[in-house]
Amino acid sequence: MATNPPKLKTALSANERLQNLKNTFETKYGEAPHFYACAPGRVNLIGEHIDYCGYSVLPMAIEQNILAAVSVSDSGTMQLANTHPQYKDFTVSCTEDISIDRANPQWHYYFLCGVKGIQESFGITHLSGMSCVVDGTIPPSSGLSSSSALVCCAGLVTMEANHKSLSKVALAEICAKCERYIGTEGGGMDQSISFLAEKGTAKLIEFQPLRATDVKLPDGAVFVISNCCVEMNKAASSHFNIRVVECRIATKMLAKARGLEWSRLLKLVQVQTELKASLEEMWALVDEVLHPEPYSRDEICEALGVTSEQFSTDLLSANTQHVTQFKLHQRAKHVYSEAARVLQFKSVCDSQPAESVQLLGDLMNQSHASCRDLYECSCPELDQLVDICLRSGAVGSRLTGAGWGGCAVSMVPSEKVESFLQAVREAYYKPDPRRAAMEKQSLFVSKPGGGAAIFLEE
Repeated sequence: MATNPPKLKTALSANERLQNLKNTFETKYGEAPHFYACAPGRVNLIGEHIDYCGYSVLPMAIEQNILAAVSVSDSGTMQLANTHPQYKDFTVSCTEDISIDRANPQWHYYFLCGVKGIQESFGITHLSGMSCVVDGTIPPSSGLSSSSALVCCAGLVTMEANHKSLSKVALAEICAKCERYIGTEGGGMDQSISFLAEKGTAKLIEFQPLRATDVKLPDGAVFVISNCCVEMNKAASSHFNIRVVECRIATKMLAKARGLEWSRLLKLVQVQTELKASLEEMWALVDEVLHPEPYSRDEICEALGVTSEQFSTDLLSANTQHVTQFKLHQRAKHVYSEAARVLQFKSVCDSQPAESVQLLGDLMNQSHASCRDLYECSCPELDQLVDICLRSGAVGSRLTGAGWGGCAVSMVPSEKVESFLQAVREAYYKPDPRRAAMEKQSLFVSKPGGGAAIFLEE
């Protein structure tokens, strides 16, 4: 695997989307783009809400992506436009501090996260001027990582425009950190697969240090993505960050109960590492230490010996200051069991037993049940869609992405794909006019796609 994102010469005449993007760019700015950059979305096959706890995940890149056409100048300004008319143009000075409004997560602020990440990484005082037109084929707010792909594409564009060079791993780490400017405390899965993906293979993504290992998916089954058509913007709600906070508090409560130096531990994986325990032992420890009833602020403060002010400052994020109840037992149980399912999923893929497809489907079903019941990150529409997918011939189906809306991913035997697609259309999309109108971009088979790249016109 090459260490830097590839630069590919391409004939625009053979790529209708690139040609259309070039035409749009020339109409808008009166010049030709100097280069193009793309970053893919992803579907997480298993390993939901555990990357920010330090555990491995198992995603694959999808063919849908964010694509940008770019020209570079000494204008001192950055002009951003989008081919989709609902996303408004934006212009910002390259000589002033880039400001990102967390309270108003517009599309251009995600782009500016990537710009700011590269700027700070290299200590660039004055960024090169840029004109950009962005085009996306990832359904927005669908759990397929459209926002992170936009951040990654922007980081790649900014690196190229300012004549810098970074490895895929470094870019992934920078983009994971800089997305937090918009307020999302993610764990790095989305950015890692966007840069490290390779066509034809899923990846086990491990953290600290970040690395990606090929995972060969079994023959005889394909993955189908279906959008429940409920949108969820991670940065516009506190659902996501509440779960991050609950896992952080659970980490400290478990660590303190076992006499560890709890104040420096932030992730559930760190407790397991310090105790040299198995995931099964951690699962038992959660039952022993944490009660299933929600914890109040006062109870946590008393257990940890911290003041209410310290609790708010050290443990909560900006958009979780209002939370008064914390489900620590359920969140930790999900994380440790889901981490085990990821390892089991990879083991089945590696050993390829005769019943591989069924075994992987069972793990996906267990994952959805845990996300629904313990992590409470599903929604009625997603649960309905998963049930329909299973009744329509999938061996496994689960929510993918943050949840609270967005997509399900289903494992379907190859010979049942057409009947599966038809059955899901009839049962979920056709009865609802709004869903029916969105069906074309909401129900599709996806193969593992490649990672982020720069394109130069031949």
